[in-house]
Amino acid sequence: MDTRTKFVLDESEMPRQWYNIIPDLPSPPPPALHPATLEPVGPEDLAPLFPAELIAQEVTTERYVDIPEEVLEVYRLWRPSPLFRARRLEKALGTPARIYYKYEGVSPVGSHKPNTAVPQAFYNAREGVRRLTTETGAGQWGSSLAFACAQFGLECEVWQVRASYDQKPYRRLMIETFGATVHPSPSPLTASGRKILEAAPDSPGSLGIAISEAVEVAAGDPQTRYALGSVLNHVLLHQTIIGEEALRQFELAGDTPDLIVGCTGGGSNFGGLVFPFLREKLAGRINPVIRAVEPAACPSLTRGKYTYDYGDTAGLTPLMKMHTLGHDFVPDPIHAGGLRYHGMSPLVSHIYELGLIEAVAKPQSECFAAGVQFARAEGIVPAPEPTHAIAACIEEALRCKETGEEKVILTAVCGHAHLDLPAYGRYLAGEMEDLELTSERIEAALATLPEHAR
Repeated sequence: MDTRTKFVLDESEMPRQWYNIIPDLPSPPPPALHPATLEPVGPEDLAPLFPAELIAQEVTTERYVDIPEEVLEVYRLWRPSPLFRARRLEKALGTPARIYYKYEGVSPVGSHKPNTAVPQAFYNAREGVRRLTTETGAGQWGSSLAFACAQFGLECEVWQVRASYDQKPYRRLMIETFGATVHPSPSPLTASGRKILEAAPDSPGSLGIAISEAVEVAAGDPQTRYALGSVLNHVLLHQTIIGEEALRQFELAGDTPDLIVGCTGGGSNFGGLVFPFLREKLAGRINPVIRAVEPAACPSLTRGKYTYDYGDTAGLTPLMKMHTLGHDFVPDPIHAGGLRYHGMSPLVSHIYELGLIEAVAKPQSECFAAGVQFARAEGIVPAPEPTHAIAACIEEALRCKETGEEKVILTAVCGHAHLDLPAYGRYLAGEMEDLELTSERIEAALATLPEHAR
């Protein structure tokens, strides 16, 4: 039997193009709309926030986009990332299933987020931008953009969701180590933040609120642009290097996935892993089931409404058609801060509506139990976000144990938890609770959707 558990590509085998799935879909996703005119947004509407190249990537109909050499040079610090066969986890579960995971924790910040932070910083620097603003939940994105800005000589200002700012001080310190400035959100520095604090001084914050603050500052300074860590088409485009590498590594493994599982908050890790495989499925070359896993405390796909909504709380962004819990929805302060977003990527939402993927929601206690089991078997402590996908993988592997099916399962461990260990501490101490999300809370948040979307 082949005893290899790690499948590694040579640096020369790293993909040189990102993949855009839109040309291969049965129909294109609905366009983003200007909130005042309800007409599709044009480049001029996005120019105050993004450089021209990223705007072009947001709306491109080209199937592949070349990765600039300057970006590849930085990628080479950690890419290609490894694909592992989880033989020890398989043995611990006693399952006939074969479990693989693409590990993105090898990046400089320990997550998949630099895959898009680096090109975003590069394109902004090439256009002469001086500073980037952004939001961050758990801190992986803020760390990644701070790192990327350091590579290209940009200033960086980050609004970190208050709950994560308090829970994850070492993420904040990493952001500052890379040279960025960090503010807890909501903050008194912006009109959006002050409005929230007046109504709820103890607000735990949300990604929607933090986005409002970062967008407000960027829109008011011609030398500043905004960078988003998930949701938008160009962000998911950059992340497809994960799936493109994984396809090549499966060739090395001599295997084909039957089930692909990804954790899903805004959609970047999920889309980055699955879109290249979905291309192969649409072409009839493989036929995996593709499953998105989201937190039960913030279940936009499984319990949200598919409609036009703002990407932020203050309503400063264009209207995007997506699965949403309402832009006013403030999720409970679960430890998977990167999944606490009220909406879902419009592209992932559209693909879900087309029936090309399925979705489930998991409570955080089940996810941390899976994370501990994975860590004890595989030697990697996964970030709280990918524990959602790991929990679904373990669930499926145990089904295979009952049925005897030799299913091949693939997921992405999109980051490690070296700076999230206090969350594991709460779980191990028996102090973690599953916060129930009532239908009444969702209905109240959906009641504040833009008038035409209700």
